Amino acid sequence: MALAAHAGPAASASPDIIRTLVLGESDDRIAALGRLLAEADGSAIPFLQALHDGHVQVAAGGQALVVVGAADTGIDTGIDTGIDAATGAAVAPLPPDLEQVVVNNRMRREIAAAIAALKLVSPDLATRRAAAKALETSVDEALLPLISTALDKEADAQIKAMLTLIRASVQLKSREAATRLAAVKALATSATGSTKTLLLGVLERKEGAWVEPDAEIRAEAERSLRAVQSRLSTGEHIAQIFSGISLGSILLLAALGLAVTYGLMGVINMAHGELIMIGAYGTYMVQSLFRNHVPALFDWYLLAAVPVSFAVAGAVGMLLERTVIRFMYGRPLETLLATWGISLFLIQAVRTFFGAQNVQVENPVWMSGGIALMGNVVLPWNRIVIIGFALAVLLAVWLALTRTRLGLFVRGVTQNRAMASCMGIHTGRVDAWAFGLGSGIAGLAGCALSQIGNVGPDLGQSYIVDSFMVVVLGGVGQLAGTVYAALGLGVVNKFLEGWAGAVIAKIMVLVFIIIFIQKRPQGLFALKGRFADA
Repeated sequence: MALAAHAGPAASASPDIIRTLVLGESDDRIAALGRLLAEADGSAIPFLQALHDGHVQVAAGGQALVVVGAADTGIDTGIDTGIDAATGAAVAPLPPDLEQVVVNNRMRREIAAAIAALKLVSPDLATRRAAAKALETSVDEALLPLISTALDKEADAQIKAMLTLIRASVQLKSREAATRLAAVKALATSATGSTKTLLLGVLERKEGAWVEPDAEIRAEAERSLRAVQSRLSTGEHIAQIFSGISLGSILLLAALGLAVTYGLMGVINMAHGELIMIGAYGTYMVQSLFRNHVPALFDWYLLAAVPVSFAVAGAVGMLLERTVIRFMYGRPLETLLATWGISLFLIQAVRTFFGAQNVQVENPVWMSGGIALMGNVVLPWNRIVIIGFALAVLLAVWLALTRTRLGLFVRGVTQNRAMASCMGIHTGRVDAWAFGLGSGIAGLAGCALSQIGNVGPDLGQSYIVDSFMVVVLGGVGQLAGTVYAALGLGVVNKFLEGWAGAVIAKIMVLVFIIIFIQKRPQGLFALKGRFADA
């Protein structure tokens, strides 16, 4: 039983093909491989692998045996055993006159390519995908029949695109003009950069002469190239829009908490970035606890990290409000300086406790990978989840401010603190809870940011300026303005990056915001009413 499990299927190929593979000359062996590939039978893979690894020996009568060492079988017999490559029958003891089948480097490459090609007909999706990937770098015309067969049977779009490109790359080298023309036409449906490279190769000139002598094929290649370039351009635009929305969702998460503490309460909190950083480290701590104590549930640690990051950052924010900020309401410059000092203190505290080096927060399995829309467009799952998470947080904040008792009190205190106090509202307590809400939202932003990059003490410094820009551009105290400003800045920034580079794009966005605020100080959405006019 151990021998049968090691050797694989009983009969892997016809006896004639096996005899040629073990006894024939190199050209005859390669021809036999071609016949084997034409049959598209994946059961030959174990024999080919044994031949490639040097485990095939031949007896005097031409009998090919896959020789298995005693240690490999798991049976402590002290002798080698084998299995007949043609019939699958076990052979023990081995004949005394066995000779090793010699496989040179050329033949070894051909066998490796044949194994990869035969894996194209495997029922396992991952195996077929890996086989197609392996054939991208080494394929010849002998594999075309099997590739065509696999392409006709394949249902996965990504593998079909890879096989189409592989087949066309081989057909373009054919001496038949009709074959080359068919390959050029097939490439018109592709949308990968490799396809563009192949078509450009057809239209290339060397030493004053066309690489492709046929004018009809060159004309068809130009049409295919235009179609591929159009498809690639569309994919790039889709990718830029998605990247912009992704960046905008991150800016939205980072700015939502500031929209509460600054937009509604008027507190210029320069430590807002450090509250984001605290939320990220809270996620890191939860990840470490799950890894060390409940590793079986590690993929679900993020569900526990979300409330923890909110609670930790919110608690720190309420502590800051009760001990420092409550004494500085109405004094924006002093509040700015004080919170800037607090930010430095929090950064140094994190460096002391966690170290100055970045820490890594891993994505759960269900956030790994992505959705391949086109050949050059892949939407990562972690970005998709963050966009959905940002929308969920936005909805929760809107409900908290418009449908809860705390939200009613916050809006009342924001509009007229003295009147709210006269109505019996404990304004000091409302300030603490509102600041805690804004700080907790910042912690949620840190939890999301931990899923797209490393977490370090300086994490929040990268987002504090952008957060203020989003709030000011959208309109102080306006959640709708914060949403439009965050998404708009994200998309515009990504398109400008593709045109002028990341640094110039940042400068252009900043200049635009400065000019916009000069012309419209109230932002995109201004407060309305007698209180706003006062």
